[in-house]
Amino acid sequence: MDSGSVHEVIKYTPSSLPAKHYDVDTTEPISCGLQTLEELLSWQRSEANTFNVAMVPLAVREPPLASTPRRTLVSHDMMGGYLDDRFAQGTDSEAPYAFYHWQYIDIFNYFTHNLVTIPPAVWTNAAHKHGVVVLGTFITEWTDGAKTCEDFLKGEESYRTVADRLVQISHCYGFDGWLINIENSLSEAAVKNTPLFLRYLTDQMHERIPGSLVLWYDSVLESGQLKWQNELNLSNRVFFDACDGFFTNYNWTEQSLEWMKAYSGVQGRQADVYVGVDVFGRGEVVGGMLDTNKSLEVIRKHAFSTAIFAPGWVYESHHDKTEFRKNQDKFWALLSDFLYIHRPTSPLPFISSFCQGFGKALYWRGQQEVKKSWFNLSAQELQPLYYSEQLEDQGWLSSRGCPVDAWNGGCSLLLEGLIPASLNKVCARIFSLHVPLASKTLVSFIYKPSAGITVSLELKTTDASLCTHKGIQDISPTSVSPAVLDENHQLVRQLSQLCGQWNPDGWTVRCSQLELLGCALREVCVSIQREGEPQDTPFSCRVGEIMVLDAASLLLPPESVQGLCIYDVVWLRGAGVSPGRTTPRLRLNATLRWRYPARLVRHFRVYWRRLRGPDPRIPPGQPALVGRAYSTLFRVTELEVPEPPGLLELVVEPVIREGFLVPESHWGRRSLSYTEDQTAAS
Repeated sequence: MDSGSVHEVIKYTPSSLPAKHYDVDTTEPISCGLQTLEELLSWQRSEANTFNVAMVPLAVREPPLASTPRRTLVSHDMMGGYLDDRFAQGTDSEAPYAFYHWQYIDIFNYFTHNLVTIPPAVWTNAAHKHGVVVLGTFITEWTDGAKTCEDFLKGEESYRTVADRLVQISHCYGFDGWLINIENSLSEAAVKNTPLFLRYLTDQMHERIPGSLVLWYDSVLESGQLKWQNELNLSNRVFFDACDGFFTNYNWTEQSLEWMKAYSGVQGRQADVYVGVDVFGRGEVVGGMLDTNKSLEVIRKHAFSTAIFAPGWVYESHHDKTEFRKNQDKFWALLSDFLYIHRPTSPLPFISSFCQGFGKALYWRGQQEVKKSWFNLSAQELQPLYYSEQLEDQGWLSSRGCPVDAWNGGCSLLLEGLIPASLNKVCARIFSLHVPLASKTLVSFIYKPSAGITVSLELKTTDASLCTHKGIQDISPTSVSPAVLDENHQLVRQLSQLCGQWNPDGWTVRCSQLELLGCALREVCVSIQREGEPQDTPFSCRVGEIMVLDAASLLLPPESVQGLCIYDVVWLRGAGVSPGRTTPRLRLNATLRWRYPARLVRHFRVYWRRLRGPDPRIPPGQPALVGRAYSTLFRVTELEVPEPPGLLELVVEPVIREGFLVPESHWGRRSLSYTEDQTAAS
């Protein structure tokens, strides 16, 4: 596989790839759960779905989960699960569901009714980028569930084997723990072993995956009876004591929260009690749907954590999916008074183009690279604050993701509002964060303003040594406006040289410099100032990208793609007929793998080009884009190639986070020659 060229003899035998991990028709990699206990017990890492391994490590944020007194969990339960999100490399989708209010939540649980729900890697990648912990689900239900429980909870060896498999699966796929949901009654022997199973699973998870969590759902009692309590109490405390947290059922009352707050079993662990809120509002609930905020208000009044179940209601309940962003933003804005903003604390570079992981087209530097709707949450970038606020004298300001135009990815951040005559300017807070700055920091700001306004970046900094998660609100940040550099400045010339020709197409690209010692960036704001006489001034400003870089990073040499190999090749004859032939067109399907430091890249571009075909008079073709890869693994699917004999080249270009161009000499290349199977022809 590491030789200069790979040779393939074309055979049209059925694919040997496992159908549960690859689409039967296209060989696209897909995510799935496990249906049976037998499947779980026979699971082996060597047979795992490599495309469903999350590539993004859990980012550091402030405050960390352990120091958050009132946490927020989101349990994503939508239409059976594994929908558009099952495609590990993304898919074409006109109106997908996505989540992007990560700064408000602490834990994301992917929930389905499979026995073992393994979160699709696209969700884990997006959540981890924002410092959010991801949990899979282990659920048993009905008669089959009761039998499963009797089988694996019959003794220490059997429950330890199940726990060990759950730990191995979580470690292999890169997520952070489990929600355990036993929704069937248990025998006396099984219920006696359940806390032992929970404690063993929790201890093993903590040992193998630092920061991991195991939560228990309020269902079975210590007696083995299935009876939802809607609270933590003496009859279910034994399970809470054996794991990291308790997720209550949804039909609680304020009186039950008052009782629970005073209950001795909760003392010292109130943050570990996640009071459940069903957004669909099923049964007797304090508030669901657009009254979900009423439930949160009561929960926070009594200082508990919360578990918001099925917030995809905002998508499922509205027929017009084109209004999804508007409905989603409205829903989370209603909850925002009872949620807490978490700050990314990663070191420089700090970069975002605001991509939400879906869009009407795929952009690169303001140009459309792919002109069709798409969905891939692995492409999601650090999300800004989305909000709408009223200002004095009928002034207003809002921020939202907008797919109509973008600098990179699928959408930009659209700031809209009205500067009232009584104000000279408004300031939009874009990010709340804690990022230590370099002694010389370069700031790049790309935007498209409406007429009649002046736009500038305002950064708020503080002494880095004062910044701990305790008492953080007491520190007064200092506002600084970075010094704008002209295009002849050495740093700007250096940046332009590294990034190549920009062709902004109506975008303003502004570079600034900060020279500060021992400071941390706390807030990124956009200042919008009226030009001309005082009057009510409506405005819009589309923000394409904000980059904050250590100026020293401009001097680092580029890395090369290493070890590009091609394997799992499948040949298909697809729709359409080749010119001059009666047979359907030849299509190549293959997996590419390579090595490259993941921390350096936004994504990779994968190209192919024809080097030689059956007619030697036709010159080699130009490279054509196959797709974007968000890890060092990519499945080429249904690539139409010339008839055999042929020679083609597959190419991998790293796209660096800062936008620096990587020389072609550092790209990965591998050629593939192919001929018809002569034995089959004869």
